[in-house]
Amino acid sequence: MKSDVHPTYFPNAKVICACGNTFTTGATKAEIRVEICAKCHPFYTGEEKLIDTAGRVEKFKTRRAKAVEPKPKKVRVKKQQ
Repeated sequence: MKSDVHPTYFPNAKVICACGNTFTTGATKAEIRVEICAKCHPFYTGEEKLIDTAGRVEKFKTRRAKAVEPKPKKVRVKKQQ
């Protein structure tokens, strides 16, 4: 087997969440920054919180509003020969 193929393992890697929560775990990086953890995730907290990335929520709401509105029907006119 080749030597030095595997990355360095850090058994006490520090994970830092955007909410301020920190914990340690094993990883290949010494420090990991995340946006959502178990303390602030809506599934675990029971709170409904929309996390908007690049305007996706607004885009979805506008598409949903358009879908509710009825579309006008096209009227066909027969040509007389």
